[in-house]
Amino acid sequence: MYPPQSAYDRAITVFSPDGRLFQVEYAREAVRTGSTSIGVTNKDGVVLVAHKRITSSLVVGDSHEKIFVVDKHIATASSGLVADARKLVEYARLEAQKHRLTYDEDVPVEMLAKKIGDHVQFFTQYAGVRPYGVSLLIAGMDAEPKLFETDPSGALFEYKATAIGAGKKAVEEFFEKEYKDGLSMHDAIKLALKALKKTAEEKLTAVNVDIATIERSRKTKLLSREEVNAFLAEKG
Repeated sequence: MYPPQSAYDRAITVFSPDGRLFQVEYAREAVRTGSTSIGVTNKDGVVLVAHKRITSSLVVGDSHEKIFVVDKHIATASSGLVADARKLVEYARLEAQKHRLTYDEDVPVEMLAKKIGDHVQFFTQYAGVRPYGVSLLIAGMDAEPKLFETDPSGALFEYKATAIGAGKKAVEEFFEKEYKDGLSMHDAIKLALKALKKTAEEKLTAVNVDIATIERSRKTKLLSREEVNAFLAEKG
């Protein structure tokens, strides 16, 4: 008879008899309870849409970051522990700077995504550390738009459109029916907001929604509150 689960979840380095790392699974739960972030590739680039849970009218909405600019052609959206997300973004920015200083070129999106995945995986392998309780959507432009999702285990997946956080399952089911190749940036933003509305329990406003676009010109833009409100006001 195997010992109870608690005997295997006290350290990150101990596998259960059925091959599970419970600390990594607990970190995934931190992601699943986080607010939803969405990424959609399109013919013009990539869009990131993130929902922010503002729990008090006293909170300054802009202080609650869910989308981060990593480089001029790369941005990330997070779900899970925001402090862990900031730490990963800091790591990603340093790696992007190192690549530019070494090779005098922008870091490829896939290369940076793999570096982040490897870094996250490191924290599942050694005693005395804990896994990152956050997932990231890494969006950017190489020759074509790129969108990757990181997992607390360090696994890395590329998507055309996906979501992380509490609404992941509902959004992905929606995208499987509604997403089409060749969307414009405008239509991709509308599609992402439509998906987000299906999972959000509160009314979406420019205070609790962040939107970023990465265009083929390799420029990242965080939309202003006025631009976000304009998209939210559109019908259809």
